[in-house]
Amino acid sequence: MNKKYLIVVVGPTAIGKTSLSLSLARSFSTEIISADSRQFFREMNIGTAAPTPAELSEANHHFIHHRSITEEYSVGDFERDALEKLEELFQTHREVVMVGGSGLYVDAVTKGLDHFPEVDPQIRKDLNTQLKEVGIESLQEQLKKLDPDYYSEADIQNPHRLIRALEICIGTGKPYSAFRKNTTAKRFFEPVYIGLTADREIVYDRINRRVDLMMEEGLLEEAKRLFEQRDLNALNTVGYKEIFRYLDGEWSLEKAVEEIKKNTRRFAKRQFTWFKKNKEINWFEYTTPHEEIVAFLKEKIKD
Repeated sequence: MNKKYLIVVVGPTAIGKTSLSLSLARSFSTEIISADSRQFFREMNIGTAAPTPAELSEANHHFIHHRSITEEYSVGDFERDALEKLEELFQTHREVVMVGGSGLYVDAVTKGLDHFPEVDPQIRKDLNTQLKEVGIESLQEQLKKLDPDYYSEADIQNPHRLIRALEICIGTGKPYSAFRKNTTAKRFFEPVYIGLTADREIVYDRINRRVDLMMEEGLLEEAKRLFEQRDLNALNTVGYKEIFRYLDGEWSLEKAVEEIKKNTRRFAKRQFTWFKKNKEINWFEYTTPHEEIVAFLKEKIKD
């Protein structure tokens, strides 16, 4: 039986993953699965740096703008849907490309999710109340105290992730990280990881320039359209929540933009931490010619 390969493109935000994924899709005549949890939602376009219509037209993409922000869509839902789509795509393709900076979502597809014990649902309700009344910072401090290991790598700007980890900590009396066994589920394909990297200062500069570009492209107007729905979980994310604080009159627009840059840089730092743990990733400088990466892959996955 011929092997099937999932080419997984990872790395921090703004490093050039979209461009590389398009080159790989062309070179292998295949399609692209997005594992970027922020790009699932069709109402969020500019603030998530989703591929442009021109980029989307270059290759068939899946899991871009396929959900509404009014729908709940968990990492478990994505794991199930992505595996179904991959089974379909591997019927006609030997290789498929998956791209994204959401490490948990990448791991869900390639390795499977850990299983956690059931806990009292009241804990989640209490934590959501705490989030609304006291703010996300209180949840961050609580997680730092209860599970410093997970805190060091988690996206602590994501309230859903914070609450999920905290409800396990509180409900079991053990750290969330204690239940993460890092076992790999059996898959019907072989993942081959390509990571893009650069000096941190370069990544941070690219992030700053990308945020400025988002503002030029209309992030403020996009956030205004979504302002009435700002309490939805999908919108409690970097790029939107800062603009909402400006629209609420709490911050100046200048401060909101600076906070987007700062929080995105923090997110990139955590992406580095997450992906560096995966020893299977083949790292390339972000300036590496795409032909060189294609040649590496063709050599690595030849039967």
